[in-house]
Order: sequence, then structure tokens, then C-alpha cells
Amino acid sequence: MGVFSFVHELKTNVSPKRLFKALITEPHDVLPKVSPSIKSVVTVQGDGGVGSINQTNFADGSPAKPMKNRVEFLDTQNYVSKITLIEGDAIDDKVEKVCYEMKFEDSKDGGCVLKINSDYHTKGDAVLKEEDIKAGTDYAIGIYKACADYLVANPHVCA
Repeated sequence: MGVFSFVHELKTNVSPKRLFKALITEPHDVLPKVSPSIKSVVTVQGDGGVGSINQTNFADGSPAKPMKNRVEFLDTQNYVSKITLIEGDAIDDKVEKVCYEMKFEDSKDGGCVLKINSDYHTKGDAVLKEEDIKAGTDYAIGIYKACADYLVANPHVCA
């Protein structure tokens, strides 16, 4: 097994607290509103905290399989989370799991810088390149941007 790491950064006009709540602790309330491709986000095991498993269900007719994430670490004071993708389209004959560490940091202008470290744990001697994961990464970044836009337009949400 190998581990291939990728780093991504997204700057938004939303506070770390609000974006963290929207993406990490309250995705069931926000994500279906910001993306027509997401039907629901439900906790299928646990209470939403460490050890919980959340499932993202995609819109009817979508070719995407439901995605399951396990919460590994949650720091609601410093806006840091570690989540492992354990089921979904990214899990295939090459990839065993994907571990994400997400840090939501203050930017100088009152917004947030979202720093994402993604570790792809491969099966056997499989090798990944950034272009191998580009579609999934682009989709996720698009959701994060849509979420930030939704929060700017709705200042009462996740306040």
C-alpha cells in the first residue's frame, strides 16, 4: 500500500466558524440546499461526533454511488476535522480509503482559508497522480465554493 498526498486551498468570504459548521457539523442542513446533485446527508452511525459515519446520497438519476465518511477527529474550537472516505466512487480497485484533514483558518480580511490535505491510501502497488483524482477534487471544491456563496447570501445560516 502507498499513500499519495495532495494539498488544496480555498479562500472564501465566510468566517471559519460558519464554513466549518456548514461543511462539517451541519452538512445535512446545508449541502442539499447548495448543490442539486446532493439529495441528503445523513448520520448512519453515531451522534455526528468522532467515530460517526455520515452518508451523502446523490440526486435521483445520478450515476454517483452514495458516499460514506467516518469522522476521525473533530476540534470545534479550532475548526479542524479529520474525515475518512470509506465508501464511494473514489474507492475502487486502486484506492482503499481517502483521509482528509480540513483546517478552517481566519484570513486577514475576515473570511476563511480552507486548507485540505488529502491522503489517498492505495491498494497494492497502485500509483496515483493528481490528474487521476482531478474530477473528484474539482467537484468537492465546487461544492465548498457553492456553500460559501450560499452562506454569504444567507447570513443567518450557521451563524
